[in-house]
Amino acid sequence: MSAPPPANPSTLYQEALATFAELLSQAQAAGDPEPTAMTLATTEGERVSARVVLLKGVDERGFRFFTNYMSDKGRQLAAEPRAALCFHWKTLRHGVQVRVEGAVEPLSAAESDAYFATRARGSQLGAWASLQSRPLVDHAAFEARLAEVDERFAGAPVPRPPHWGGFVVRPERIEFWYGADFRLHERQLYVREAGSWRRGMLFP
Repeated sequence: MSAPPPANPSTLYQEALATFAELLSQAQAAGDPEPTAMTLATTEGERVSARVVLLKGVDERGFRFFTNYMSDKGRQLAAEPRAALCFHWKTLRHGVQVRVEGAVEPLSAAESDAYFATRARGSQLGAWASLQSRPLVDHAAFEARLAEVDERFAGAPVPRPPHWGGFVVRPERIEFWYGADFRLHERQLYVREAGSWRRGMLFP
């Protein structure tokens, strides 16, 4: 029997996105308490930082999230627009991870406005009140800023702050890590090189 023809590189990215969507759906159905949570790693010189943020959408452009542009991650991404993401769903099989690496671009003002309008009012006010990642004397100081913002926008819609918006991670590597007994994991890797995608496997 002849071997199957190689996959068309132009369809491999779509295949990877479809696999991610299916795994995310399975994690949601399995009762994962926060299936869109993802670790976001950024760099600043010799410093490497990681924190958990929430995925707010994925399409052919990449993986989207929102933040304060003046936060540590916002400043780091402006200076070094590359990032790594990691999803970990313990509820699936023996555990599943999805690892994404790629360049990062800011979303348009229109996209950021549209998402900001869907947020709860308390979250909208918090985006104005928080000087994210900067030193805070005590929580009372933050509460005072929050009260001032609440009064400023009383009885009116809260607009998006100019220092707040979205980013999209444009994947160059997507790895699907499927846990197994005895650490005999399965690792499927999709890599974009010279504008074309290829698929392969990695040793566990």
